[in-house]
Amino acid sequence: MYGETTLYSIGHGHKTREEFITELKCFNIKYLIDVRTNPYSKWAPHFNQGTIETWLMPDIIYIYMGDSLGGKPQNELCYDIDGFFDYKKMAQDPLFQKGLNRLVIANNKKICAAIMCTETDPSQCHRTKLIGRELFFSHNINMYHIIDMNKYITQVSIMTMLTNGEWTPNGNLFEICEPPYFKSCKSYKDKNQYIEDGYI
Repeated sequence: MYGETTLYSIGHGHKTREEFITELKCFNIKYLIDVRTNPYSKWAPHFNQGTIETWLMPDIIYIYMGDSLGGKPQNELCYDIDGFFDYKKMAQDPLFQKGLNRLVIANNKKICAAIMCTETDPSQCHRTKLIGRELFFSHNINMYHIIDMNKYITQVSIMTMLTNGEWTPNGNLFEICEPPYFKSCKSYKDKNQYIEDGYI
């Protein structure tokens, strides 16, 4: 039903370097793509840009793409009236589409890569609600989200869970039903919250 994929996602959270690298190597990841808008962590500074790429080498190559695939929109029009990020609008941004296309090309070349953000629960992160969703519906790529060593959950499984089973890829083909769109879990009406979170 779905095309083969070599694309994964992972959240670093409070993991140690050793734990993180072990998880990546379990899935033979060769490229780590940082999709944090702000590639720094005040809680886990070893994941800061400028640091992480040094300890990933030589086995894993670090690439920063938070400028195109980050979860914090620069455009005020991408917020709803309550301050949540509107992923439907973000997905239409040309810069986002350009970044997404780079992932599709990597997948087509069977390059084993993982996109990384801070949140360890993929159901709470834009790498599922925005990036994974667009990969699935626009390119038939069912991305794998790494949970732990040798453990992952698919994009389809998370979308089914987020919609409480109301949407499934094998639903009634005779029903006209729009695929699910999501928004951020937290409101950022107060822009100072960016500083508090510091990792989106």
